[in-house]
Amino acid sequence: MRLISLEKATKAFTKNWASITLQSPVSSPVSCSLSSSCQLQGQFDLNGMFKAGDVVLGGLFEVHYYSVLPSMSFASKPQQPSCKGFDILGFKQSQTMAFAIEEINRNSNLLPNVTLGYSLYDNCATLGVAFRAVLSLVSGRQEKVDQQCLGSPHVLAIVGDSISTHCIAISSVLGLYKVPMVSYFATCSCLSDQQRFPSFFRTIPSDAFQVRAMLQILKRFGWTWVGLLVSDDDYGLYAARSFHSDLAQSGGGCLAYSEVLPWGNDPTEFRRIVNVMKKSTAHVVIVFAHRNHILHLMEEVIKQNVTGLQWMASEAWTLSAILQTPHLMPYLGGTLGIAIRRGEIPGLREFLLRMRPEKDPDHSYGNSIVRQFWEDTFRCRFAPPSSDWVDAGGRLCTGQEDLRNVELSIFDVSDLRPDYNVYKAVYALAHALEDMLQCVPGRGPFSGHSCASLQRVEPWQLLYYLERVNFTTAFGDQVSFDENGDALPIYDVMNWLWLPDGSTKVQNVGVVRESASTGGELTLDEDRIFWNFESKKPPQSVCSESCPPGTRMARRKGKPVCCFDCIPCSEGKISNQTDAMECTSCPEDFWSNPQRDHCVPKSMEFLSYHEPLGISLTTASLLGTLICSIVLGIFMYHRTTPMVRANNSELSFLLLLSLKLCFLCSLLFIGRPRLWTCQLRHAAFGISFVLCVSCILVKTMVVLAVFKASKPGGGASLKWFGAVQQRGTVLALTSIQAMICTAWLVSSSPVPYKNTQYHTDKIVYECAVGSKVGFAVLLGYIGLLAILSFLLAFLARNLPDNFNEAKLITFSMLIFCAVWVAFIPAYVNSPGNYADAVEVFAILASSFGLLVALFGPKCYIILLRPERNTKKAVMGRGTTKI
Repeated sequence: MRLISLEKATKAFTKNWASITLQSPVSSPVSCSLSSSCQLQGQFDLNGMFKAGDVVLGGLFEVHYYSVLPSMSFASKPQQPSCKGFDILGFKQSQTMAFAIEEINRNSNLLPNVTLGYSLYDNCATLGVAFRAVLSLVSGRQEKVDQQCLGSPHVLAIVGDSISTHCIAISSVLGLYKVPMVSYFATCSCLSDQQRFPSFFRTIPSDAFQVRAMLQILKRFGWTWVGLLVSDDDYGLYAARSFHSDLAQSGGGCLAYSEVLPWGNDPTEFRRIVNVMKKSTAHVVIVFAHRNHILHLMEEVIKQNVTGLQWMASEAWTLSAILQTPHLMPYLGGTLGIAIRRGEIPGLREFLLRMRPEKDPDHSYGNSIVRQFWEDTFRCRFAPPSSDWVDAGGRLCTGQEDLRNVELSIFDVSDLRPDYNVYKAVYALAHALEDMLQCVPGRGPFSGHSCASLQRVEPWQLLYYLERVNFTTAFGDQVSFDENGDALPIYDVMNWLWLPDGSTKVQNVGVVRESASTGGELTLDEDRIFWNFESKKPPQSVCSESCPPGTRMARRKGKPVCCFDCIPCSEGKISNQTDAMECTSCPEDFWSNPQRDHCVPKSMEFLSYHEPLGISLTTASLLGTLICSIVLGIFMYHRTTPMVRANNSELSFLLLLSLKLCFLCSLLFIGRPRLWTCQLRHAAFGISFVLCVSCILVKTMVVLAVFKASKPGGGASLKWFGAVQQRGTVLALTSIQAMICTAWLVSSSPVPYKNTQYHTDKIVYECAVGSKVGFAVLLGYIGLLAILSFLLAFLARNLPDNFNEAKLITFSMLIFCAVWVAFIPAYVNSPGNYADAVEVFAILASSFGLLVALFGPKCYIILLRPERNTKKAVMGRGTTKI
């Protein structure tokens, strides 16, 4: 609301100003008669300092802290405001401008044959007084002008003001007439708007850069949860607007609170603000305000004993000596502040020491700021003194007092900051004027390639050159303005050091600069920074602690983005950085580690020789192979005995060999799957079992043929089951399975496959069967032969023979079929490596079933009942049947 009121007031003032200036480009409140004589309507009672010259530059400085306004009854002519509280620093800045002009006048290389003058006024830190000063600057001090009210203003350009609010109002008016105004201390970012303030320039960086500089410091120390206090004026409110905007864009933090400090001492409001600060968890407080605001705020801070805060100061109060006192340092010690760039001005101290009231070029003017400085410094009054001063016994000033006998901060030129900006502002105007005078007629930038004339130079003509000015000071700093009239952004970073003896010192600990090429650049010497905490380390100021790797941030509902919870990443996802917004999924062959901070290769799972299940199955396979070898050895050794010969020894040997292959093929299902093992395992399994079942089928058919041949007229049947036919039948049946396996391998061969469907955290390394049809045909063919063998053996189970092998075949085929019927659902429902284990178990179980059922009784007779191993016993004569 304050800003809106100011803009309305400015527009109203501009309208009234425009109605006055009907004839001249820049004028003042005047009264013009028909005789073409102009007369000022009134003379403002202002504090000032003047020097004549070919070109006069104006200046506005805060030489007094405040003004006292008279009563406005309008029963009589109102009195003018009176200024109180001599500001020695503001006076020093005004003298810096006077020194700079004196130095330029002595410089034969800059503006030779041109003498610069100055007209400096005190704004008394009051907008109304500043406006009165501007009217006097552009109108001059002559009460009557015997000519038409036309021509250039009294001053060609103005250095000032130091207050942003003043600059906004004054520049709105001066901009209408394109009078250059170069401020040395107004930092409001709103003044960068060249549409509203086309004639405004400044040698101090904008608050927009100051805000970005503070954000860089916050980022350096990881402070993401801060409080913001601003003054209730254009300076503070625009700084708050920039801070909110830049903070949101950078995503580097959040505001725990944002409060506006009132003007004047409002205990209730300051108490409320300090209560907010006290309750907040933010340990960093950023303040864009003036020293008066800080003084009132600190009174309440001390009352409530609010400690443990890290203060960050704007340039408005970073170097304020009035705040660097022993009773405030327990609270403000360690403050980090942004300060104007320090500079050096050789010869300034000697110039200040040579000041004398009588040396004032216009010392007859009663309100000379030099005379006021003299009276304030030596506690005296120039003649004629007031009666109150005489009655109090005050002494008179002679003007001969020696400034070297007093210790004043004005003579300390080791830390020139606003003064250095004043110095650069004056030189910027001088260089612009120099460039303008160097113009060659016919090559000028103005209409018809004309140049400006010193005798009739217009302010807008100086603006053209001021926009393009570019020079380097004796201190080595480059001075130029961008398209918004802003200077090259550079700040010093200051730190309030609280020394053990109770004294204070403000030390430079870094610099912040910005350029179009590199952006913001912060250089900070952290080892030199004094931290006002027991740990002597930077404080932590966060709403929530940083989320470590392995977690992600989850924003709390209804809270700023800096307030969040840390949620562990779910399985299979990781975050390998601090404060991750999301967890990322691991690649397909990887899985998250227990800490969820990096991906690790998934464990490979397959039926291994090193695990108990694999060892057990391998042992069983080798045991079966060994037993087959032993049985084969027994049969070979007893091959001439009736028991071996009666059971078709050739088929028995081939059957034992096929069973041996069945036991051995199970080993192909154990171990890490490879292409050759995947292709061979099912082919070997299918061919071995077909060979085995074919032998059993042929043996069953031989038994039936022998029984049929024993009947009358059945002898012809044996000719179809001789040794050659038996071998041919086995070979033909086995060849069919070999062709099935070959077709399967050629069309869609089994390959190793990394299966991630069974488990999320591991890979089941298995053999994909390729063609499911081929696998089904392979199993179906084995099942067909097994069922056919079972049926034939079942039909021959009751044949009259002492040792009827058909019964053993029936029993063995029953076991075989039962195992493989149970295998199918178990195989389908077994995940991962258990499917291979089920298949191996089925192979071993069926192989052991066949081995025991077919060869167990025979080995029993051969080894344990040799008396039964005779032709008579085998033929069933005179012995009991088995």
